[in-house]
Formats: sequence, structure tokens, C-alpha cells
Amino acid sequence: MNQTETGKFIARCRKERNLTQAQLAEKMNITDRAVSKWETGKCMPDSSIMLQLCEILGITVNELLSGEKMETGGDDGTYEKKADENLLILKKRDENNSNRNAIISIVFSGILFLGALVCVICDLAITGRLTWSPVPLSSILFSWIILFPALAYGKKGVLGSCISLSIFIFPYLLALSRLLHVREVLTIGGAAAVISVIYLWLLVGIFRKLVGRKLMAAGIVFLLAVPFLFIMNGALSVLIAEPLFDVWDVLTVSLLFIAAFAFFLCDYAGQKRRNRNG
Repeated sequence: MNQTETGKFIARCRKERNLTQAQLAEKMNITDRAVSKWETGKCMPDSSIMLQLCEILGITVNELLSGEKMETGGDDGTYEKKADENLLILKKRDENNSNRNAIISIVFSGILFLGALVCVICDLAITGRLTWSPVPLSSILFSWIILFPALAYGKKGVLGSCISLSIFIFPYLLALSRLLHVREVLTIGGAAAVISVIYLWLLVGIFRKLVGRKLMAAGIVFLLAVPFLFIMNGALSVLIAEPLFDVWDVLTVSLLFIAAFAFFLCDYAGQKRRNRNG
């Protein structure tokens, strides 16, 4: 399987269907940059979207991996042999990705475990019992629960990490509040967590909806951060009597507007350039 030849084949089939890179990306709900990387041979389509790509281009998976149109007829078994070879290559690539993710997640877990062990040993050596170490231990456990799905499963695990964060943020704040004997950790932290989780899921929804236009999605995310900043400030002003708005908030809002405008401008320029080239 030659990535360069496969990329050229994808480009040829796309043009035969009178599709631009942007149009193909929109049909597949991906970025046009991903299509460009396929066609230049920098990477291969993920196995999870190969069937969809083949359906759009009117080819088979075997032809996609071979980088050429193939006749299914004939008695020499060439087509079947090529199909078996491609399937083996594809399976090996998926296994390599899985092994890489497994190694990363194991190393990450080992580092966190080592950090937890050091905390416990230091606490016992200094005080003779567990006093302060449960606080970092709870934070280490929370970090592992949140980050492990994304590290173990890559892009497919990001949604799992978001779900874990949404589920375990409040038990974590409750535990932290009990360990520190500070009630405000749960009350103030809980209010901030609710607002942050809502914003997180809006962010996830926007990027999933506009997966083919990440610059546009980023601009919307920065723009939505402005009302959420006011909501957060309003909640904190009620809980801890802080001013609703100060000079730092003015600076933050200004930067958010500038960032949103910059992303919108880049998206517009990119769309205009792709339409001109397509």
C-alpha cells in the first residue's frame, strides 16, 4: 500500500465526481485539511471512515488501498490476493495505533502512580500518618479518570474524557471540600463547575457540528466565552461578593472579541481560497 499513490487516486476520483476538497470534506463531516493530507500522501484515511469515503467516490476499499481501479473478474485471483494484502496492512496499522495509545496510557498511569506513592511516603515519613497526602492523591486520581480515555483511545476517547469530567467533577469537589474542611470549595467550585461543564458541552457540540470548519468553530467558541464570562462573574459576585465587572474583565472580553474576529477572518479567507482553487 503506497500512501502517495493512494492520495493521487483519491484526488483523481474526487475530480471525476466534480467535487472540491471542501465539498468532499463537508460530505464526510471532516476538515478539508484532512482531505488535502490524504491526497498529498501525508496520511491515510482513518479506517472508521473508509467505507463512507469509498461510497462517495464510487470505489471499493480494496481499490482505495491499492490506489487504482481493479477488475473483480478474472481467474488469476489477483483481486482477491490484493484485497487480502490490503486488509493485512490495514489491520497492522490499526494495531500499531492501538499499541502506541496503550503505551502512552500505561506510561501516564505509571507516572501518576509514582507521584501518588511519593506523596504517601513523604507524608508518612514527616508526620507518621496520612495528613496532607489525601489532597494530592484525590487530584491525581481525578486527573487519571479524566485523561485516561483520551490517551488510551485517541480521538475516539475525547468524548469519554468529557463525560468523565462531567460525572466526576462534583464528587471530586465534595471530597476536596471534606479533606480541606472548607465548605466553599464545594459551593463556589460547584457553581463554577456547572457553568464550565455547560460551556464544555457547547464547545464539543460546536466542533462536532462544524468539524469541517474548525476555524469557524473556534471563532464561535471564543465569542460564546463572553456571555459565559458574565454568567461566571455573576455567580461569583453572589457567592463571594466580588464586583461583577472590573478592568481585567474588560481586557479579557476585548481579547476574546479580537480572537473570535481573527478566527472568522481566517475561515473566510480559507473558504474564499478553496472556492477559487476548487
